[in-house]
Amino acid sequence: MNKKIILLLVSLGMILTACASGPQTLKVMTHDSFAMSEELKTAFEERNDVTLEIIASGDTGSALNKAILSKGNPIADVFYGVDNTFLNRALEEGIFEVYDSPVLDVIPDDFELDPQKRALPVDFGDVCLNYDRRYFDDLGLQPPLNLADLLKPEYEGLLVVTNPATSSPGLAFLLATIRQFGEDGYLVYWQGLKENDLLVVNDWETAYYSEFSRSGGSRPIVLSYASSPVFEVIYTDAPIDEPPTGIVYGDGACFRQVEFVGILDGTKQRGLAEKWVDFMLSTAFQEDIPLQMFVFPVNQNAQLDPAFTRHLVVPEMPAFVSPEDIAHNRERWIQEWTETVLR
Repeated sequence: MNKKIILLLVSLGMILTACASGPQTLKVMTHDSFAMSEELKTAFEERNDVTLEIIASGDTGSALNKAILSKGNPIADVFYGVDNTFLNRALEEGIFEVYDSPVLDVIPDDFELDPQKRALPVDFGDVCLNYDRRYFDDLGLQPPLNLADLLKPEYEGLLVVTNPATSSPGLAFLLATIRQFGEDGYLVYWQGLKENDLLVVNDWETAYYSEFSRSGGSRPIVLSYASSPVFEVIYTDAPIDEPPTGIVYGDGACFRQVEFVGILDGTKQRGLAEKWVDFMLSTAFQEDIPLQMFVFPVNQNAQLDPAFTRHLVVPEMPAFVSPEDIAHNRERWIQEWTETVLR
């Protein structure tokens, strides 16, 4: 048979095989709280002729462990959700490939905690204490203004927080207290909270939906997020003009979490992975973030829903602990906290 005809038939066979196999698949590993609108998912798939497979892998720590265990032969192409409390561990394990996305030009440098551009910032949220406005109004009691206030006798038995060994907000709050009171003082502070009848539970859902007085519990101060009051307005059954909850946002009272995305080392879909990272940093995706995941965009061109701009309080001086310090001390800090508070 003529060689040109053979080559033509081979090429035609490759085309037919590609058509028969359909779009490629891009696997994105995330924590369980990841969410995006179906419209955006469809738009990305159609624009890039790809099928997205979202692999929810537990909380941030569990997802990171899975990514580390599959290093070099990853079970996904991209990993989203590692935050600044786990960032250094992810970087030290070398699970990400370098990618200098062009969209980083519209993201403030403050969010870029990895100068080598292996983990790229996607969103941020402030972990803060929330309080039940009605409870304090009914008693004529001033809500706490800062962390030190919580040691006062008038706040005895009012606070519920989450365990830093089992809860991402709990760890963030522990870090805020370390930043505020220092290595020499944070355990003294926690001992004072314990003596003031602190309640510790394992997860945010239990704290907010079972123990918080707004949900029928007995504790009017709960560890949550700066965005929680806004969502109380947006998702209420009956329209309300003001949030029923407030936040304690004195200097250093909140801890800012930043979440990152990275291309996993060893991916076979490098080109598509880059497109997905660019998409997550794009204005369209960034504007979708708040109503989907209750966190906020890092892209400075993204516009917030009017409800956010009307009711949101953004702490001006959130606590910051470097990813390096967290990585080197996390386990010790948690162990010391456990011995002080739970034993």
